[in-house]
Parts: sequence; structure tokens; C-alpha cells
Amino acid sequence: MKELIIAFGLFLFIEGILYALFPSKMKSMLKKMELIKDTQLRSGGLVFAVIGFIIIWYIKS
Repeated sequence: MKELIIAFGLFLFIEGILYALFPSKMKSMLKKMELIKDTQLRSGGLVFAVIGFIIIWYIKS
């Protein structure tokens, strides 16, 4: 559970840094995301989730 909280904190830190350092770039990126189809976003999210799971599984074992 401790590692999950650390991972969530790291996620928030990285997101916050990106918005703090590049606010205009983040705005334009979010506007461009509206043009991407839901199925493409879903597929990309699934791919990144699987990659993340494999990395975590590899590190833990």
C-alpha cells in the first residue's frame, strides 16, 4: 500500500511540474486530444497500462 501511495504522489508531482513549466503547451495538447477518437485513446491507455504493469512486475520479481 505504501508503494501505491508513493506512485500516486510521483504521478501528481510529474503532472504538476509539466503544468507549471509548460502551461501553454499543456493547453494546446489538451485541445488536440479532442480530435483523437475515443477508441484510439482507449487503446493507447490500455497499451500504457500493460507496459506499466510489466515494468512493475519485472521490478518486483
